[in-house]
Amino acid sequence: MDMNETGDAGQLPARPQGGRAADGALSAEALRLHEYYHGKIETVARCPVRPGQGDWAVWYTPGVAAASRAVQQDPQAAYQLTWKGNSVAIVSDGTRVLGLGNIGPHAALPVMEGKALLFKYLGGIDAVPICLKTEDPDEFVRTVQLLEPSFGGINLEDIAQPKCFRILDTLRRTMPIPVWHDDQQGTATVILAGLLGALQVVGKRLDQVRIALIGVGAAGTATARLLLAAGADAERMILCDVHGILHRGRTDLRAEYPVQWELATRTNAEQRQGGIAEAMRGADVVVAASKQGPGTILPEWVRQMADDPIVFACANPIPEIWPDEARNAGAAVAGTARSDFPNQVNNSLVFPSIFRGALDVRARAITDGMCIAAARELNAYACERLGLRPDRILPTMDDTEVFPRVAAAVGVQAVQEGVAAVPATAALRRQLEERARAIMTRARKQVDVLLQTGVIPAWPSAPAERQT
Repeated sequence: MDMNETGDAGQLPARPQGGRAADGALSAEALRLHEYYHGKIETVARCPVRPGQGDWAVWYTPGVAAASRAVQQDPQAAYQLTWKGNSVAIVSDGTRVLGLGNIGPHAALPVMEGKALLFKYLGGIDAVPICLKTEDPDEFVRTVQLLEPSFGGINLEDIAQPKCFRILDTLRRTMPIPVWHDDQQGTATVILAGLLGALQVVGKRLDQVRIALIGVGAAGTATARLLLAAGADAERMILCDVHGILHRGRTDLRAEYPVQWELATRTNAEQRQGGIAEAMRGADVVVAASKQGPGTILPEWVRQMADDPIVFACANPIPEIWPDEARNAGAAVAGTARSDFPNQVNNSLVFPSIFRGALDVRARAITDGMCIAAARELNAYACERLGLRPDRILPTMDDTEVFPRVAAAVGVQAVQEGVAAVPATAALRRQLEERARAIMTRARKQVDVLLQTGVIPAWPSAPAERQT
């Protein structure tokens, strides 16, 4: 994530650029700046507080009792009288963080804080990182259920499989607010959006291409399911996990991994067996969300794909194959999850605006249809405003105008599916987009003002300038 653009760029020294040769320098700079700023988020008042003017009597006692009584009589009033309608809890147990694995809840906190920063800066949403000191899925579920009165939505993050599937399904079924697992639904949505653009670049159709999915964890299985819901052909799809290609003979999946087993019974019509090389042979598309590389995917396997192949290597932070290696091996389009290469296929493009849209219509769920609507709107923006080409298949986080458009598309879809609390009107799309744009712009301006006035210290150029 690169939030370097939030102030006067002329006053900020350039940070080290990423890429294959600079990861060490970038890591050192990140550690230095996390210490300098003591984290990335804080609570900021949104109401006036004027000393000596009696404001505390309004915001706290006795005036606050009127708001509490109103919410007691009608719990839905919390959406107008409190932050509930603009708030999300980011909940993790730290059992599968980025490419770091099970690092625990304390070490997961910097990542959840970063997520909260993205929610606020890109979506105008107040998000709170909550890292739970438990690996018990039932205890996790119960804890999240108990949080429901305080938040308008739940973002699950970095939870190991297979429990992540049960946690998500249980919470979606039992909670009256939208619950979303970004590693599943967010990753799947942005992969679909990127794939729509890449297929247009190479002149192929989603329902006609052969797709190899490498990695069948939370991201891979959700991606498979969303691609199928969007029109991909199950018979032409092949999934591959650490033990090899999924097929109907993989009965080892049936008991412990029912989601993967269901996909094994639906995909791979030719019942191909083997490993990654066999899964990729003849494929038009490979989407990998698996073991960090480089070397997880070899250039010679890309050469065995169909003409003009598409390669998304999404392991984070090190992709399964470097994008230049994929292109040199014949890939027409290559994407990764990183912002320092072209074609970032990263869920940061979708979760702020999907939640914005869901919150603004008070959706009680985030459906596959809402995810597909978000992906199609991302693709439409890229086509209309950017112009598709092999190194630009998606907007970036700097294309801030895409976020209100996606939010509006998601909100309209929720209303059409009957999972929202607002009625359908002829002006709904325009109203949702205007509202989202105003909220998102306010959040970015808030950072600008705080930086320009020195409330947020300027980006330090040298370790000697650290503040304590």
